[in-house]
Amino acid sequence: MWEQCLIKTVRGTFEVFKKGNGQPVCVTHLYSEYNANGNLFADAFTAHATVYLVNLRDCGNSTDDLSTFNYSMAHTVDDLEAIRLALGFEKWIFAGHSTGGMLALKYAIMYPNSLVHIVVGGLCASSDYMRHPGSIYCTDNPNNQRIKEILAMLGNPESPIEERRAGSKEWSLMSLHHEESYDKMISRPNSGKTMSKRLDYFSYEELPTYDLRPELSHTTTIAYIYCGLHDAQCPHEFSAEAAELMPNATLQTFDESNHFPFIEEEEAFVQFLAGTFN
Repeated sequence: MWEQCLIKTVRGTFEVFKKGNGQPVCVTHLYSEYNANGNLFADAFTAHATVYLVNLRDCGNSTDDLSTFNYSMAHTVDDLEAIRLALGFEKWIFAGHSTGGMLALKYAIMYPNSLVHIVVGGLCASSDYMRHPGSIYCTDNPNNQRIKEILAMLGNPESPIEERRAGSKEWSLMSLHHEESYDKMISRPNSGKTMSKRLDYFSYEELPTYDLRPELSHTTTIAYIYCGLHDAQCPHEFSAEAAELMPNATLQTFDESNHFPFIEEEEAFVQFLAGTFN
């Protein structure tokens, strides 16, 4: 189990779950809520580092104060900086998957001097993935109508728990290259419940104009970028684009993975991760 910590900052109190030993690594996702079960992506880092798995504003027991702040990436990065300062770290590594990776790109642009490096994957530097037929979020994708139904159901607090579990499984299966990987995914302690309020803010307030590409070429942050070749959420070409734009980025492709290479190609992902700590 992960150790719960409540971190008091100048921007409010944030719930953080801690595990591992070594240099500090911050892990979070733009619209997920964690608990003491930790997270499968974050778990991969605990062999090399002390991992701080952060519940962002309005997630878990973190502050829900929205009188001055909002759910935007910029305000979220400022929250993470406040947590870093409260913990007393000069720098830390930031790791993020999917929209957590998108958040990392924003962090690299805003505060490059606060980061040792970033480890990120399954991401896009713009909203273009929403118009790519290879993404389940594109209206031209055959799974798009169903994913919309699932997200609407998950966003309804009155949805029965059985229906929520079935919908979550279906969403996961769309994002796995090998169906049998699902059994591995659910066999281990994990958390990361979708927070609909934060997802809605991202979807309707930020995503329509989201484009970090003009700024990425100017950041000096070292970036270790990875992606599954068959990624059905943010197709591989978008991680490749981000890696090409960033002067100090490398790209690792996982040929037998969809959106979750840290599950589908776990041994190869562990080797990749070890290389980021050399």
